[in-house]
Amino acid sequence: MGLISWIVVGAIAGFLANMLMGSKTGLVMMVVLGIVGGIVGGFVATEVLHKGSVNGINVESIVIATIGAIALILIFGLNRSRGWFRR
Repeated sequence: MGLISWIVVGAIAGFLANMLMGSKTGLVMMVVLGIVGGIVGGFVATEVLHKGSVNGINVESIVIATIGAIALILIFGLNRSRGWFRR
């Protein structure tokens, strides 16, 4: 998947994850969150569950990336509430 595809899927997935989770981040962080969520979600989907992949701009890629981004929001929220990132 090309760089532009990663950015588009990341933006869509980050936006959906932010809306579903109610978090408030900026545009750049939303895209980064979606791209990293796509990488994490794609890895889990293909290597662990042996289902789907993130390989273009399609509904399957957006759903997997959104689930990955939601997981990242949850993990970041848990770590933040424990004070790991407060310094």
